[in-house]
Amino acid sequence: MESTEKLTDTNAILAYLYETFPLCFIAEGEAKPLKIGLFQDLAERLADDSKVSKTQLRVALRRYTSSWRYLKCIKEGAVRVDLDGNPCGELEQEHIDHAQATLKESQDKAKAKRAERAPKAEATDKPARKPQAKRPRQERQDRPRQDRPRQERAAKPSQAEPKAKPAVDVSNLVQAKLADLKPKQRVNVKLGMSPVAGTVVDINKEDVHVQLDSGLTVKVRADYILL
Repeated sequence: MESTEKLTDTNAILAYLYETFPLCFIAEGEAKPLKIGLFQDLAERLADDSKVSKTQLRVALRRYTSSWRYLKCIKEGAVRVDLDGNPCGELEQEHIDHAQATLKESQDKAKAKRAERAPKAEATDKPARKPQAKRPRQERQDRPRQDRPRQERAAKPSQAEPKAKPAVDVSNLVQAKLADLKPKQRVNVKLGMSPVAGTVVDINKEDVHVQLDSGLTVKVRADYILL
């Protein structure tokens, strides 16, 4: 019986994948490297399932393969698996090195964010300053005014406005990058917080089709490609 309730939340879709393909997508513990091209197998297997769409599957698969838990499983001696948990070959060293570099970069960013939030948290924990006692009214009236003359206050120079930065010719940068790209070329694609490795499949005007190492094929603009 086909399901009719459409899943839109990424976490709900991941939970559905954990339940449907438990030997491939691991909900807890150490994950398993996925077969290259797994997205195509996944789309074909769930083609008649109205519960998920290809777009939502791509988002969920990208979330799964960019998690720290998955990046940690990309290591020497690990074996890729298909949807049914069948082995599909060992990992290449290039993929291992990229996963380790991506993991370190993501962890360093998270550590830096925690360090930025720490001083703010400490500031909120400090006790409030005690209000100073007010001086008697007569004492305040007898104290000579320390105000500067109005003309002196008005003469304070205003802050100079920052100069606008010259515009960058984005189209020339895109065309230059397109000239350096060619099919079957290894590149990194800016997706989310960290770049993802993949191989150029096709180049159509300013759009570049890249097959990621996770098996997902994406179409991005040339300025999202890192050489």
